[in-house]
Amino acid sequence: MKKAIEIKTGDITGEKVCAIVNAANSSLMGGGGVDGAIHRAGGHAILEECREIRERRYPDGLPTGEAVATTAGAMDASYVIHTVGPVYGSCGNACESLLASCYRNSLNVALELGCKDIAFPAISTGIYGYPKEEAACIAYRSVKQFLNQGHEITVYFVFHNDQDRTVFEESIRGLQGL
Repeated sequence: MKKAIEIKTGDITGEKVCAIVNAANSSLMGGGGVDGAIHRAGGHAILEECREIRERRYPDGLPTGEAVATTAGAMDASYVIHTVGPVYGSCGNACESLLASCYRNSLNVALELGCKDIAFPAISTGIYGYPKEEAACIAYRSVKQFLNQGHEITVYFVFHNDQDRTVFEESIRGLQGL
């Protein structure tokens, strides 16, 4: 299988991949942005599994940088991998490592599930305020390092609009030789 990173514009909820990543909040109960769109598109089954995860494993909420999987409900994907990105400005010197953990831990969960492909949104760049250029470099480096360890999975970065896609592509231009 070929390892690849693909960058595209689209609606992540319509991706036909094994797993889509949800930029969740720690409650796992849905929210705005990508989180709300995924919960709406997937339906009630996602929320029910998130409630079970909260009751059994994370009663205080999913910690920043961690990742858990649920069904994708009514979406074409098989799974949703929920990860909580850092709130920029509230994480001090740990922001970069926390954001990198979101990507690494999501990829590890995908491999545990047997996934051959995964779609990521731009984690933490919305209401959590992470600068898009910096977040792009962290995301790309994290994924590329993971793939360079011999893991075979196709990774899609899916942006809601062409402007965000362009910011990502321009930000990683010098990193693509990693």
